[in-house]
Amino acid sequence: MTHRLAAVYAHPDDDTYGLAGTYALNQGNLALTVIVASSGEAGPIADSSLATREHLAEIREREELAALAAVGADGADVHFLRFPDGGLSDAPHEELVESITGVLREARPQVVVTFGPEGITRHPDHITVGQATTEAFHNLQAEAGNDAFHRLLYTALPQSAVDRFFELMRASNPDFGYPDDPFMPRGVPDHTVTVRVDCSSVRDRKIAALTEHRTQAQEFEAFPRELRDEVFGVEWFVQAWPPVTDPGGQTLSSIFHGLVQA
Repeated sequence: MTHRLAAVYAHPDDDTYGLAGTYALNQGNLALTVIVASSGEAGPIADSSLATREHLAEIREREELAALAAVGADGADVHFLRFPDGGLSDAPHEELVESITGVLREARPQVVVTFGPEGITRHPDHITVGQATTEAFHNLQAEAGNDAFHRLLYTALPQSAVDRFFELMRASNPDFGYPDDPFMPRGVPDHTVTVRVDCSSVRDRKIAALTEHRTQAQEFEAFPRELRDEVFGVEWFVQAWPPVTDPGGQTLSSIFHGLVQA
């Protein structure tokens, strides 16, 4: 008996930050589909010995598979769509939606997770893949039976956690930057967070998964050590569908709360 989950993100490592704890908590009870729209070929290279620009996409795909294995999700059905990194917003929208729709139609997940309108960091690729996935979800939900497409969730950061991040960063570096700077984390109002998953029991495994993304090590290493346990021990989500009628009401402790394993 398993739950069916589809994670749809823009780049390798996006799902590791947003969902690796949930993967680990549900190891052995999870039918996982991962869709990665771009292989991250335009991203930074933390160490020139790890990859060349020509081969970065291939290396990052391998890192994604290694990260999944680190949390026991090496059996996931992973789809690298290989749209251009940094150019998702310029890619043919219908082609992106159709590519995501085709995978989701076959997988028939109970829960789909992607980026919300703020894209965590306002990265255009994040926002674009979130919009495309939302469109695909609603198209499929309208035609699905009762055993699939029950819930659409957006990975999110509560504003209180973002405020804490900037407080700690500025304590060590007063010139760190500002929330409106490009690619800085964006929060959502705390009361809009509908799912808060306690991943503290598998935090070390999530951190191990994050460190598999070696070419992107500078992103992980930017987190102050005193904040890592706090940030990587929790995963937050906003429920986009079904509509939430009581914002600020009960916060669920699992993305599968109330759903029957199939």
